[in-house]
Amino acid sequence: MTDTQRQPTILCISTYEKGQPFLKEAARLGARVILLTVDALEHADWPLESLTKLITMPERLTPEQVLNTVTYLARTEAIDRIVALDEFDLEVAALLREHMRLPGMGESLTRNFRDKLAMRVSAKQKGVPVPEFIGVFHYEDLRSFLRNVPGPWLLKPRTNASAIGIRKIESPCDLWPILDELGDLQSHYLLERFVPGDIFHVEGVTWNSRTLFSAPYKYGKPPMQTMHQGGIFSTRALDRESSDAVALGKINRQVIEALGLVSGVTHTEFIKSQADGSFYFLETAARVGGAHISDVVEFASGINPWVEWARIEVATLLKMEYTLPNLKEQYAGSVICLARQEHPDLRSYDAAEVVQRLERHHHAGLILQSRSAERIEDLISQYTLRFLEDFCAVVPPPDKPTA
Repeated sequence: MTDTQRQPTILCISTYEKGQPFLKEAARLGARVILLTVDALEHADWPLESLTKLITMPERLTPEQVLNTVTYLARTEAIDRIVALDEFDLEVAALLREHMRLPGMGESLTRNFRDKLAMRVSAKQKGVPVPEFIGVFHYEDLRSFLRNVPGPWLLKPRTNASAIGIRKIESPCDLWPILDELGDLQSHYLLERFVPGDIFHVEGVTWNSRTLFSAPYKYGKPPMQTMHQGGIFSTRALDRESSDAVALGKINRQVIEALGLVSGVTHTEFIKSQADGSFYFLETAARVGGAHISDVVEFASGINPWVEWARIEVATLLKMEYTLPNLKEQYAGSVICLARQEHPDLRSYDAAEVVQRLERHHHAGLILQSRSAERIEDLISQYTLRFLEDFCAVVPPPDKPTA
């Protein structure tokens, strides 16, 4: 229990450079913030003025080695709460909470927001529509699945983020050589029916098991297609009154309730089937969406998910009530790609709705804001075509996470 005579301390873990708004807000609200990151990011753009301590560790430490690092730190620092700022640190944060008996998601609950098989099982048990799936365990069950569920299928890593490592299986005979190649790692995959359709995402804020904020967006090209074939990443806010927005709000609440999140932020993806027009749950994460989605949400709704996450963590720690700020009703979207140029010139993209130009090495990116969802859609369509001609570079997809 937190000693009321001292400031509460939040240990943040991130092996990627992200979460600066969280760090700043947690410190502004009075928490001592310690950041544990990797040696390579010691001099990254961290808000040092907001950090009580910045501690680094070698990359690729085992969970047990990270546990030793943190429990050694705990000899001199009273840690009250642990937050993983990146999806790939969720499991080690859960291990630390379990070991140190700290509040927050333990290892079993964390699986619902990290393990694609666990989240599908939990969602399906609560009646949430999901594409047919099966864990890669018993081969006769796999053969039955391939016979009874029409292809093609997707072989998905259970714990990779985004579309990294996903393989499309066109024929049953294509599966077995891949499983042989995976060897002992094959049980860390699931097989799922491929559902053609458009991909949507919902950015959410949950407090005391109640969804307070649920903002629906639609991707341009599916992330899996962008990851594997290159091209333009885009997303845009849906018209709040549209049937798709209403349906997504409903199914998103079902998902969060089914998976058992108490308080926090979520990034959840759904597919709208071309065949029947229904939404199916794909995956979720108890984190802020990447690819500048938090900036898009802020321009559309007036709240930054990183900041709200920090407010939730501090409110929980201090046993205070959390309330969502007043929202604004704008619309926003983004267009982003890997660029051939080291410093792409975006000055000719000069619509009044351009509110931010992303300055990042070998990347071109814009964020747009308008009072009209239709105007955002129109601009994204125009700029996507122009980005392809002006900037877009393609590199082979990664086999493992790089950011």
